[in-house]
Amino acid sequence: MNTANSYNILAISGSLREKSLNSALLRSVISMIPSQGTVVNYSEMAQLPHFNPDLDLDEIDTAVANWRKFLKEANGVLICTPEYAKGVPGSLKNALDWVVSSGEFVNKPVAVISASPHPDGGAIANASLLGTLSMMSASVVEGGILTVPFINKKLGKNEEIIDAELRFNIENLLNALFQEINNNG
Repeated sequence: MNTANSYNILAISGSLREKSLNSALLRSVISMIPSQGTVVNYSEMAQLPHFNPDLDLDEIDTAVANWRKFLKEANGVLICTPEYAKGVPGSLKNALDWVVSSGEFVNKPVAVISASPHPDGGAIANASLLGTLSMMSASVVEGGILTVPFINKKLGKNEEIIDAELRFNIENLLNALFQEINNNG
């Protein structure tokens, strides 16, 4: 895998569920990333308050300040999200709403995965997320978009990827993300 010499990846699961298949997939993807950089698996999404522009002041909530700091420090972002009610889960959308006007995603290399036990692989959530990221001027990398149908059949009991095609697709996605990080370097 071609990686950046030094990198700081922020990995984000769109699910708050403890037994989330998307969170399990994200952990498996993180384990595939070589160790010469840093990967932060963001785990504070549940602490973010409901977005309200009236609360986006000079003195912001600590969870919001931390979220923005993690994004600012990252030179690449990896998002893995389920689909909920034909869209992006509310917790992920709320997190994104907190950074629309502050600009942390502007020109930031981003790769997006959606996974579902259903045959469409969370395609509607994926498209919705891509629309939001585009509006925020994120740099969604070419080759950095993946939908994963039947995820429940592609992960083993220890959260390892047991599907060769999925492993291949993840490796390609990570290569695309690192190539974009190197280009921005």
